[in-house]
Amino acid sequence: MIHKPAGIAVSGNSFKNVGNALRLNLKISPLADATSPHPVHRLDHATTGALLVGKTRSSIRALNKAFENKEIAKIYYAAAIGKMEPNGEISHQIDNKESLSIFSVCSTVDSVRFDKLNLVKLEPKTGRRHQLRIHLSSIGNPILGDKDYGTEGLVLMGKGMYLHAFSLQFTHPFSKEQILVDDPLPAKFQKLFEPRS
Repeated sequence: MIHKPAGIAVSGNSFKNVGNALRLNLKISPLADATSPHPVHRLDHATTGALLVGKTRSSIRALNKAFENKEIAKIYYAAAIGKMEPNGEISHQIDNKESLSIFSVCSTVDSVRFDKLNLVKLEPKTGRRHQLRIHLSSIGNPILGDKDYGTEGLVLMGKGMYLHAFSLQFTHPFSKEQILVDDPLPAKFQKLFEPRS
């Protein structure tokens, strides 16, 4: 697992992407089917957080299959704008496909500009493109800093999007042990939701 920073693509045509950086910064596996370190899933350009990487052909195949079969539990955190229910499910279709996200509000602070800001724990049960961003926007609570699905005039310039891939839990494809990896919330989240005296 590596920490993916905001503002860099996981893969793609540009030279500046996580896939290319891995080849330059991670050691090759000593195992017989070693290959260049490779991300086994994607995070949006503006999303930060935990990104799983495979170093052998067999591990990459196994982890790709685990993602496809929804055998990897993912938890994200977002800062969402506006008054929200304390918890719920969002099943808004995306590209005419079934999709499901579970949310729970962990903390809410008052905001002069945004009325309310919520620290929201998100568990996507499907893996549609931009799913969490679309789902929160569909219930009227867009993610702070989301330029594509947010509300015009309510985007913080220079702060990025407040969506963080916090943890991944899965069964190791070969040892079969339960693995939990996490990436702590960035400082910008902590500043936003730190208790005020």
